[in-house]
Amino acid sequence: DILVNDAGGVVGQTHTPIDELTNESWNAVLAANITTTMNCTRAASRVMKKRGYGRIVMISSGAGRSVSLTGIQAYTTAKAAQIGFTRQMAHELGQYGITVNCIAPGFVLSNPTTQAQWESYGEDGQRALLERIATRKTGTPVDIARGVEFFVSPEAGWVSGQTISIDGGHSLF
Repeated sequence: DILVNDAGGVVGQTHTPIDELTNESWNAVLAANITTTMNCTRAASRVMKKRGYGRIVMISSGAGRSVSLTGIQAYTTAKAAQIGFTRQMAHELGQYGITVNCIAPGFVLSNPTTQAQWESYGEDGQRALLERIATRKTGTPVDIARGVEFFVSPEAGWVSGQTISIDGGHSLF
């Protein structure tokens, strides 16, 4: 009944200037973020269409709506692609009772990679990031889970093709 596409990441990469970026690095990030999303959506939609019901939620990133804090071009591109894919799948699958929505999280300390990123900013960089967030704090996995809970709930049955930023108000700036 429910698919949450939460795969992705930067595949261990850090910023590389575009003129030094290899095709392999670019493709690895796209594969981890958008190809996996397409593969899982394709598989789940086959079952959901037969049942006449389904909920699909994409976990994109604020980087897909703006820029990557880490400067990884392929990550920003893949996360923007997820947002477009959300709209297209909502259009294609809606007639089968399937809603498709997207969450664009802000900075969430949820894993060793984001923790290392946070620590790399140092005290001044951390303060600067928090000053660009209206609530002046980073998010938690629970914040994102609440958005998913809404999108898969009966109350969201007529909500499809939407992307919501769950970012403490970062996208306001």
